[in-house]
Amino acid sequence: MSALLGALGLVSILFALAGFFMALTGAAPLGWSMLHGLVGFALLGAAALINLDGLRERMTSGEARRAGKYGSSSLLSSLLMIAILGMGAFLANRYSKHFDWSEQGVNSLSDQTLKVLSVLEQDVEALALFRRMDWQPVRDQLERYAYASERFKVIEIADPNEKPDLLERYGIAPEKLGPEGIVHLIYGEESVNVEQPTEETLTNAIVKLTRRGGKTVYFLEGHGENPIDGSNGGAEEGYQQAAEALRNENYKIEKLLLAAKSDVPEDADVVVIAGATRLMLDEESDALDRYLKRGGAVLILIDPRVRTDLVAKLVEWGVELGDDIVVDRELALFGRATTPFASQYAPNHPITRDLREYTMFHVVRSVKPSADAGDRFTEIVLTGSESWAERDLERFFTEGRAEFDGEDLSGPVPIAVAGTVRFEAMGDVSQEARLVVFGDADFASNQMLGRYQNRDLFVNTVNWLLGDVEAISVRPNRSRASTLQMTASQRRGVQIFALFAIPEVLAVTGVFIWWTRRQTARR
Repeated sequence: MSALLGALGLVSILFALAGFFMALTGAAPLGWSMLHGLVGFALLGAAALINLDGLRERMTSGEARRAGKYGSSSLLSSLLMIAILGMGAFLANRYSKHFDWSEQGVNSLSDQTLKVLSVLEQDVEALALFRRMDWQPVRDQLERYAYASERFKVIEIADPNEKPDLLERYGIAPEKLGPEGIVHLIYGEESVNVEQPTEETLTNAIVKLTRRGGKTVYFLEGHGENPIDGSNGGAEEGYQQAAEALRNENYKIEKLLLAAKSDVPEDADVVVIAGATRLMLDEESDALDRYLKRGGAVLILIDPRVRTDLVAKLVEWGVELGDDIVVDRELALFGRATTPFASQYAPNHPITRDLREYTMFHVVRSVKPSADAGDRFTEIVLTGSESWAERDLERFFTEGRAEFDGEDLSGPVPIAVAGTVRFEAMGDVSQEARLVVFGDADFASNQMLGRYQNRDLFVNTVNWLLGDVEAISVRPNRSRASTLQMTASQRRGVQIFALFAIPEVLAVTGVFIWWTRRQTARR
């Protein structure tokens, strides 16, 4: 019996040591190690007391000296192995290397986040205030930022109920904690609270803290444009989500009724004309000319067959809109030929060079530079090679038929261009204005903005028009695979079960098998 108790005691002590090293890395609770240590020493003590007389006799024999020699060697080898494993765990925790093998890279920070972190001029400090059971996902998210940049510092992850003094120390009102908790970000004298610490919300908060002198984007209205607010702004064809996406970039969003003003406001960094369907007044058209002549930037999204004088105005600026509709029977949404995907982009243009996946359009027309535009414009988005721009719209809309013939424009069809409009100013000085034109206004609507890489394309376009080239990137990836969601306590349970419970059961079972065979051999 003493041999059995002694073997079980050694097993408990070994698992106590393993648990201690795991506790140093935060992978297991320290109490687990302490409990196994107490049980192990208790079992060894009981084994020694049961066989005290036999132990004294063996210690004075030659067999004891041989056992002591080889036993000491085995003990030292075991201790050395445990020390090596413990040091390996310590070094792995101190000098970590991250790998992300998911298809969409959902466990890695996006290009946008890495760019934002790379230009930090001073430290961003993060204080996470969440219930203890919710720490792990928050910790994982913040560790990605800290791993990517030395400028991102995690002050502490704490339960506000256990450390209420943190609220007073950092000037956080209790009502600002939110239902689940917050991440309090500090950048110099500025701070902001993030309730749901996803990559998108954290990066947007950092942008708001670090970007100085917010720029203003005006959305033109009064000509049937897609609305950005109100009940219509939230409808499928509205631009409420597009406006919100720009606000997340720390841009100020305003509406512009040009007919009520003599000119485009001086603080207008970009004017967006999304889906205009009616004619402009001459005074409004002249105001846009004056705005561009002073170095402005305009984004125009215009659907096929709309009655607007913007088509003629764009010719003056160097862009031609085709009186056609792009048809693609090979690369379209569920075979809907007039809802094509675009997968070809200008590889060297800042707007599209980081795009790798599809963007989707609905009833789109061709757009290309005019003959006299020279190299001032670049075709940045094109549809598939099997597509074409159908120019017989009468047959298309009356008979519902589209067949490629010599009158049509063969694919790939350009559906967006970006470039500069050059005006001769006073004297010999010339000024350049930036202009981007899309042959479809639906791709940035509420219904389609979140599809594929439409959001990236729209926001990157505004970034480029504003001159914020460093902000152009691909937004955070989203997993397309199903995942098993577990709470922090469930994850801890699985971890302990896999690292301790199963190995310990196997070790204890082995000890019992050894002891049983030993007893059988003695009989």
